[in-house]
Amino acid sequence: MRRKLSTALIPLFATALVVRCLGAWLFWHACSSAFGSPDPAKDPELTDLTRLSLEDLGAIKVTSVSRKSEALSGAAAAIYVITQEDLRRSGVNTLPEALRMAPGLDVARANSQHWAVSSRGFNNVFANKLLVLLDGRTIYTPLFSGVFWEEADTVLEDVDRIEVVRGPGASLWGANAVNGVINIITKGSKETQGLMMSGGGGSEERGFGTVRYGGQLSSNIHYRVYGKYFDRDEFTQTDGTGAEDDWHMAQGGFRLDWEAAAANRVTFQGDYYSGELGNQFILHSLTPPRLFLQAFRSRVDGGNLLGRWTHDFSAESDLSVQVFYDRTDREYGPGREIRNTADVDVQHRFPLGERQEFVWGGGYRYSVDEITESPDFRMRDPSRGLQLASVFVQDEIRLAQDRLHLTLGTKAEHNDFTGFELQPSARVAWMPRDRHTLWCAIARAVRTPSRAERDFAAFADPSALLPPLPLPLLAPGMGNADLGAEELLAYEAGYRVQLHPRLSVDWTAFYNDYDHVQSVEVLPAELLTSPGPTPTPYLSLPLTYGNNLFGETYGAEMAATWRPCDSWRLRAHYAFLRMQLHTRGSARSFAEDIEGSSPRHQAALWSDADLGRHIEWGIGLRYVHGLPASLQQVPSSVDLATRLAWKPTRNCELAIVGNNLFHAHHREFSPILIVNRNVQVDRAIYAKITLRF
Repeated sequence: MRRKLSTALIPLFATALVVRCLGAWLFWHACSSAFGSPDPAKDPELTDLTRLSLEDLGAIKVTSVSRKSEALSGAAAAIYVITQEDLRRSGVNTLPEALRMAPGLDVARANSQHWAVSSRGFNNVFANKLLVLLDGRTIYTPLFSGVFWEEADTVLEDVDRIEVVRGPGASLWGANAVNGVINIITKGSKETQGLMMSGGGGSEERGFGTVRYGGQLSSNIHYRVYGKYFDRDEFTQTDGTGAEDDWHMAQGGFRLDWEAAAANRVTFQGDYYSGELGNQFILHSLTPPRLFLQAFRSRVDGGNLLGRWTHDFSAESDLSVQVFYDRTDREYGPGREIRNTADVDVQHRFPLGERQEFVWGGGYRYSVDEITESPDFRMRDPSRGLQLASVFVQDEIRLAQDRLHLTLGTKAEHNDFTGFELQPSARVAWMPRDRHTLWCAIARAVRTPSRAERDFAAFADPSALLPPLPLPLLAPGMGNADLGAEELLAYEAGYRVQLHPRLSVDWTAFYNDYDHVQSVEVLPAELLTSPGPTPTPYLSLPLTYGNNLFGETYGAEMAATWRPCDSWRLRAHYAFLRMQLHTRGSARSFAEDIEGSSPRHQAALWSDADLGRHIEWGIGLRYVHGLPASLQQVPSSVDLATRLAWKPTRNCELAIVGNNLFHAHHREFSPILIVNRNVQVDRAIYAKITLRF
C-alpha cells in the first residue's frame, strides 16, 4: 500500500504553491520595489564572476585535490571548477546537467529521472568509480557504490562551486574515488542573507519553485532555511508512447554557521526530501516464461544532518571534526531499501619545518540496510551492517619555494568485503614562471565491491546481445560472494597556462592500467520447463559477477576560456577516450559492451554575452560521439542549449531556457539491467523568474 506523505512536508508544498500562484504579483512587486537596488559590492550573491579576470579565476581556492585550500592554477591534478555564475548563466535545474560543463565527464540521461555519470569511461546508470561529496558528505550508496542522482539535489543558487577532479583521488578520499571526485560546495549562510524566491515551468519542467531565507541570530551566528519543489514530465519511448517516468519531489533544509571565536567555526546543517517517481521495470514471469515491463509509482524519502567544527591554530595549522547521519527510504519498483548511515571524519593540518605541510586524519562509517524482497529482487541477507575505517597521511614538500612542489600521500582503508586496501599517490607541480603550471601524478586506487554485487539476485535482459532464439529466454543474475576489489594504477600529466590576459588553456593526458575489473560472467545455460498446467520449455542463462577483466584506458582532455571583450566569454572543452579491455582465461565477459558504453569523443562550446546592461544571452553546442555497444546503439549527436535573461531591476531576473533544441526526442543512454532501456530524452523549454530582497 502506498504510504501517505509525511505531514512534515505540508509546509513545503504550501510554500511552493504560493510561489507558483503569486508569480505575476511577485514580478510586478520586484519591478516597482521600493527596496531599491542592492549594492553588488555589499551583496556577495551579486558578485559577477564573468567580470573577474582570468588571473582572478585561476586564484579561486579549491580543496578537493589535497584536502586543503590551494589556488586552482597551481593544483597538481586535472581539476575543473564550475562556479555559481556558470550555473546561473547555463540555466540548468539539476546537478547532473550542471556537470556537462566539465571536460572529461560523460553525463548521459537514461530517462526523466536517471542519469549515467562517469569520468574516463565505464559509464552506466550504476556507475561506481566516481566519488561524489556534497558539503563534505559522501552521497554514494553502498547498495551499488554509485549515486542515485535523482536524490542528489540542493538549491543551485546556494552552490558556491563544484570542483570536478578527473583521475584517482583515493589517497585522500578512499575507495571508489577511482576515476574522479566531484565535490559540491555550498555557500556559507552569511553569504546568503535575505529572501530569494524563484519559480517557473515549461514543457518538461512542468513546474518548480524555491524559497530561501537567510538571517542572523547575532553578529556571529547566521542561518538560512529553504524549501523547494518540482514536477517533471515523462519522456517518450522509441515507439512513441510515454515512458511513464514522470516524477515530483519536495525538499527542505537549513544551515547555521557560528563563528564562535576568531579561531573556532561551527556549521550545522540538514535536509529532508520526499517524492514520488514513476518508472518501468523489467520483471519476469514463468507462466509463460518471458520478460515484461511493469509500470510502478515509487515513494522515496530521505534526510541528513551534518555538523562540522573547525579550529585554527594558526594560518598554517587547523583541525576539523565532521559528523553526519543520513537516512534513506527508497522504493524501486519490485523492491525497497531503508538505509541508515553514520560517519565521523577528523583532519589535522600543520607545517613540518619551513618547507613541508602535513595533513593527516581518519574516519569511520557504519551503514546498515533493510531490503524488502520480491520475486524479481532478492538479497542473500535482507539486512546487513557495513563498516568502513580509514586513516590517511599527506606531505607536501616545497622543493623550490613557489616553483616546485612534491606531494606524497596514502590512505589505508579497511572494509568488510576485501579487508585492508592501501592507496598511495605521488604528485609533482612545477611553476617555471608565473601563470604556467606543469604537473604529473601516479596513483593507485581500488573500487571495493558493493552490497548488491555480493548478495543480490535479479533478472537481466541480454536479448540485445544474442541472436533470435527458438525458445523463450530468462537470464537470472546473482551476486558473487567472492568478488574482489578492482585495481587501478593511473598515470597523469597536465599543463595549465594563461597564454594571454584574455585566454587560458588547460591540457591533460592520462593512461590508466586496470586489473581485476568487474565482469559479467555467463554461466552454462540450462533447459528448464515452466510450472503450471501447460508446461513450457525455456532457456535459462544464469549471469554473475567476476573479476576477469583487465586492460587500459588512455586519452586527453582540453579546456579553454577566452574573453574577446569584457562583455563576452567563450568556453570550450574536448575529451578523447580510448578503452581496451581484455578477458582473463576462458570467461565470457561483455568487454566490448563496456568499451562501447562511453563516448570516444566529446566536445562543447558555450558563449556568454551581456547584450547591454540588463540582458544576458548564453548559447551552447555539445557533441557526443555515438555508443556502439550492442546494448546501446546510440548514434552520435549534436545538441543546442540556450538561455536568454532580462534583469529589469537588480533584484529581479527573468529567463527563458531551452535544452536539446535540435531534436524533439533522442536517445542518450540505455541501462543494462532492470530499468526500461527504450527511452528518449525530450526537448525542453521553460521560463524562470528569480527575485532577491
